[in-house]
Amino acid sequence: MKLISPTDSMFLLGESREHPMHVAGLQLFEPPADAGPDFVRELHSVMAETGDFQPTFRKHPGTLLGGISNLTWAVDDDIDVDYHLRRSALPRPGRVRELLELTSRLHGSLLDRHRPLWETHLIEGLADGRFAIYVKFHHALIDGVSAQRLLMRALTPDPDDRETRIAWTLGSKRRSAEDAPSRSALQQLTGAAGSALSLAPTTLSLARAALLEQQLTLPFRAPKTMFNVPIGGARRVAAQSWPLARLRNVKTAAGTTVNDVVLAMCAGALRAYLTEQDALPDTPLIAMVPVSLRGEDEQDAGGNLTGAMLCSLATDVADPGKRLEIISTSTRENKQVFNDLPRTQALALSAFVMSGLALGLLPGFVSSAPPPFNIVISNVPGARQPMYMNGARLDGNYPFSIALDGQALNITLTNNADNLDFGLVGARSSVPHMQRLLGHLEDSLTALEEAVGA
Repeated sequence: MKLISPTDSMFLLGESREHPMHVAGLQLFEPPADAGPDFVRELHSVMAETGDFQPTFRKHPGTLLGGISNLTWAVDDDIDVDYHLRRSALPRPGRVRELLELTSRLHGSLLDRHRPLWETHLIEGLADGRFAIYVKFHHALIDGVSAQRLLMRALTPDPDDRETRIAWTLGSKRRSAEDAPSRSALQQLTGAAGSALSLAPTTLSLARAALLEQQLTLPFRAPKTMFNVPIGGARRVAAQSWPLARLRNVKTAAGTTVNDVVLAMCAGALRAYLTEQDALPDTPLIAMVPVSLRGEDEQDAGGNLTGAMLCSLATDVADPGKRLEIISTSTRENKQVFNDLPRTQALALSAFVMSGLALGLLPGFVSSAPPPFNIVISNVPGARQPMYMNGARLDGNYPFSIALDGQALNITLTNNADNLDFGLVGARSSVPHMQRLLGHLEDSLTALEEAVGA
């Protein structure tokens, strides 16, 4: 058995019926022109017959010393593919609305810890002839960046390439565990503990220096909002795509980055939504923005190597152009702190930033304490060109992440050729009429274009 890293084990320890800890993606495909009526059924058959499962797709939590769980991985040799791979059809009229309603239900259900922690759902029945694939992985198994890279490797930029590539057959590009020097379980534990202890003084001094220079946005300074409440287990998802060119035009006109424009677009939408709910605070919302700390050779590896920084969304500012300027300054100053740190220290500082999420697991904490931040907004790298699977074109690639106690709404997006695909996840009882945020996102982007003359 292999020890579960402390970061990965947090996602297992923190999971409950109210807090499923998986990340997912909804891929929407246009079948090729020569596809027959059984295209999806035939695709399902090919996938079901492919049993070469890579290690990531064989793992689930094991037990140690007669019953202690969530410390080690168990590896299954016999995978029940009929359980993990499922085929579904939408009810009539087969709109995207029905697809997202099904996805909402799938995203709110827990993964079975007695089996490898993933599921794949092939979904047909869309009235326009398209089909979808919904895949979810437990966050302890793989983070969003790794999952996205892995799913993209199953696709091809060649529309005439009809080879079926399946994610669970694709090995990691990094050096395998067998090639690495072996370490006993005790060595792994003592090594991790020693690293954490040696980092603590350095990280605290760096954080203190950054605070004195007013460069670092620290947790627990965010206002209380309707998103920062205890939540139930049901989920609602929403998804939409925007042309990347529109955001690039705003970036060029304003002299910022595309990610700054994304944050400003979200900030304007959140300001409008909260105003509509008569719930806009006087002080600006604070977003937590995950930052990948992976090297190029680690992009599709399992586990979690993600940092976290905070930035102001300037939701107290009415002018969209001024809001973008404030957001750009905030992200630039916070990024500078991380750029000056070695990766291990950046991870330690990120753990400090995200500590409020762990505290949120304590009974009564979310109701009594200020939120560490208001929302997570994550931009995951995706495909830069059109991608295909067996000739079927990838029309949409919508990432869905995790809602938590105190974090009832999550926004994640990825680039898909010439588009940015947004996936929103909300606690069903805490974020009413969540689909209205999609309209507010469009209005916010239009306002930014007008403000900067893009």
